[in-house]
Amino acid sequence: MGIRVDMEATMIKAEQQQQWQELAQQLRVDSIRATTSAGSGHPTSSMSAADLMAVLMSNYLRYDFDNPDNPNNDRLIFSKGHASPLLYAMYKAAGVVSDEDLLSLRQFNNPLEGHPVPRLPAVDVATGSLGQGLPFGIGTALAGKYLDRLPYRTWVLLGDSETVEGSIWEAFNHAWYHHLNNLIAMIDVNRLGQSCPTQLGWNTQAYAERARAFGWHTIEIDGHNFAEIDRALAEALTIHDQPIAIIARTVKAEGASFLENEEGQHGRGLSSDEAEKAIAELGGERHNTIQVQKPEEGQPATISEAQPLQLPTYSVGDSEATRTAYGEALKALGAARPEVVALCGEVRNSTRAKFFAQAYPERYFEMFIAEQQMIAAAVGLQVRQYKPFVSTFAAFLTRAYDFIRMAAVSRANLKLMGSHAGVSIGQDGPSQMGLEDIAAFRSVWSSTVLYPCDANQTAKLVEQMCDRQGIAYLRCTRMKTPVIYEPSEEFPIGGSKIVRSSGQDQITLVGAGVTLHEALKAYERLKEEGITARVIDLYSVKPIDTETLYEAAQDTNGNILVAEDHWAEGGLGDAVLDAFTGSETAPSYQGAKLNLVKLAVRDMPGSGKPEELLHAAQIDADAIMEAARSLVKQPVGA
Repeated sequence: MGIRVDMEATMIKAEQQQQWQELAQQLRVDSIRATTSAGSGHPTSSMSAADLMAVLMSNYLRYDFDNPDNPNNDRLIFSKGHASPLLYAMYKAAGVVSDEDLLSLRQFNNPLEGHPVPRLPAVDVATGSLGQGLPFGIGTALAGKYLDRLPYRTWVLLGDSETVEGSIWEAFNHAWYHHLNNLIAMIDVNRLGQSCPTQLGWNTQAYAERARAFGWHTIEIDGHNFAEIDRALAEALTIHDQPIAIIARTVKAEGASFLENEEGQHGRGLSSDEAEKAIAELGGERHNTIQVQKPEEGQPATISEAQPLQLPTYSVGDSEATRTAYGEALKALGAARPEVVALCGEVRNSTRAKFFAQAYPERYFEMFIAEQQMIAAAVGLQVRQYKPFVSTFAAFLTRAYDFIRMAAVSRANLKLMGSHAGVSIGQDGPSQMGLEDIAAFRSVWSSTVLYPCDANQTAKLVEQMCDRQGIAYLRCTRMKTPVIYEPSEEFPIGGSKIVRSSGQDQITLVGAGVTLHEALKAYERLKEEGITARVIDLYSVKPIDTETLYEAAQDTNGNILVAEDHWAEGGLGDAVLDAFTGSETAPSYQGAKLNLVKLAVRDMPGSGKPEELLHAAQIDADAIMEAARSLVKQPVGA
């Protein structure tokens, strides 16, 4: 009886390995067919990982392709996004992508783009900028373990070349810190990068030692041995307190002998003759469909019950820092919206995210000094419909700019706060001064850029950010500023406030944040000299209130002066100037001429008191007055 059972088990195992082999060859063939049809792409990078993915999707991946929004679904992220032909071939094998769509890879209006994007329902995040998929996976794994509290896993396929990216090791560090045993990284060690061999080649032991040094459970395998792949994936499911790294030694272009392990083949679609030869060697076309196992049903945990929203309020005439209002408003949102989570880059005492962290520690994730991982984790968290608010100094967000750019490609919904913006932070000096942030965020696709000047305005904008689509950025200052608006005032995104005006205005002063208060000081002093000014608080930098600007320009003979605590390029002044170029959503300015002057930071600042630095940068009330006098008496272009 024992011999018969062993023989049956051996036959079943052999049959299963044959099925894996057939599926892997189909994935390789389809990767070749798709890229040859496109005339470009990455077939050889796809072929090296085909065996890994064949076993994963046949036996270990749990995914309901009929319901991509099922909260129990595993997450599958291709960090090596250039291997998208393999991913699409998997979708075809799962029956959710047609052969016609597969052969339309990279064509206009086809969701099967050159690198994965969430235009396909089963794709959670955009990848292709290397070193980002594993950091994104940290976010989905955090959601699964600490928020949803469901047993789904995050599987991430990495390329060996991208492991030299610092962001990958930020991810390795955070995965260990958060004990993410629901995160499995599979490193496709095929030895060859785009233009040369990788640093470590096939030294899988070195990869494993590095991962173990970061606290990971590691498994080294032959990535083309189905039995080893199966054992590794099965072992990964048994680990309870560590993230898992499977380091697979593979061959680029595996299965096509005339291409295998050859340099110079990266990112090249095969010619028709080469494709025909490779497909023949791989056993020809196959069009098999497999049934990916669906996950067990479960409901996400209920972390807290929603309470009525009670935003903080501040009395007119008092002074408070907008960063403090941000933190207090975020805490209020946390009570009203259980889906709100917060992340900070180890400066929560400065950004005031500490208020949320103290009130809702189970929904706060400390990212330490790892801004790239911080943004990536937020992208992963919003995949599961959480609403992440991310904060650090405005200057430090530049370190994560590629992740922010890719978050827009992912159509992600993020709420970012940059504190300590501008020279007004004072003595810390220019290394801490965010002076590029408005320009950076204005250039992000479909972004929102907000710059409040007082605490009540800040609280109302934080509330609106919660449900804002896309990348929403709030610029906050370190110093306290006067409260000029009543708590009942509303500040719709896309709007502005006319703070001072009359029927005889000669010039329009535009400010936001700190410079709005400088403009108000200048207004009072200009009034004493008989110069009447209109003052506009342009708290919504993008989208911008074009109509109010047009009306002001027409009423003040085209005289507009913009003052900003930002470099001259790309900031508030350029946003105003761009508003007058006309667009499909607003008519072109019909005034006779536009006399626009931009006051901005133009020289490298140093340390000093805020008022000293504002004066030295020539963006304070004195500078506004001097420029306004000149503009009214001698208009530009007159």
